[in-house]
Order: sequence, then structure tokens, then C-alpha cells
Amino acid sequence: MSPPDALPQPAPDAVRRWHAVVDCADPARRSALLSDLLADDVVFRSPAVHRPQEGRALSTAYLEAAMVVLGPTLTYERELVTGDSACLEFRADLGGVVVHGVDLLRWDEDGRLVDFTVMVRPMKGLQALVERMAEQLR
Repeated sequence: MSPPDALPQPAPDAVRRWHAVVDCADPARRSALLSDLLADDVVFRSPAVHRPQEGRALSTAYLEAAMVVLGPTLTYERELVTGDSACLEFRADLGGVVVHGVDLLRWDEDGRLVDFTVMVRPMKGLQALVERMAEQLR
């Protein structure tokens, strides 16, 4: 627990760069920012599929689809950071179904994401997310 007089620390570069991806409205620019942020060997773990998605190309496809599905209402509420990792709590509204989740990020010494795991709740929100992600990934 931080002492009462401790000031909030600035977000690590990888977290700031992830927020820039999320906040970018231009799909081409967002894609370039995302490509620059992800390490070549990044592993993406989605709540929508069992198998981890390995590599920049697959991870980019899933994250770009997520930006289309969640992006319009995605808001981050809290960030917990330690060392080379962060947990970002978020909410999004999928047509009246609120999705509450966390993004677990881990970055390398160059500040590029090497691991990205998403977890969401409740089950109804997960089901809505899976359906919409499948549409985007077709």
C-alpha cells in the first residue's frame, strides 16, 4: 500500500502507447501505432478463443477487431502497474449489454508488448463479445 502522501506515478510508455492506439479514430494510423507497439513474438489471449494467438499479425487482427467492437464505448477505469506489467480495467456497452473486463499487458525491455491477455464478464457480455468478434474476424 502506498503511503498517503504518495503521488500517482506516470503510466509506463507501453501503457501510454496502448491508450494512443485505443484513442486513435483513424484505422490506418491505429494499425500503424499497433504494429509499432507489438513485439514480433507477441502472444494474444482472447476470451473468445481457447488457443493463444501468436505473433504480430494474428494479434493485430484480433486487437483491430476488438477496437471496432468495443472501441465506440470502451472506457478504462483503473490501472495497476508493476515492473513490466499492467492490469487495465475497462467497461464497454455492446447494445445494452455491459462488458466489464481487464487487459493484462506485459512488455519487453524495448517497451513493446509481448503478452496481451483479455478477460471479461459477465457471461452475457462474453457471449455478446464473442458473437461480434466472430463477425469482425470473418
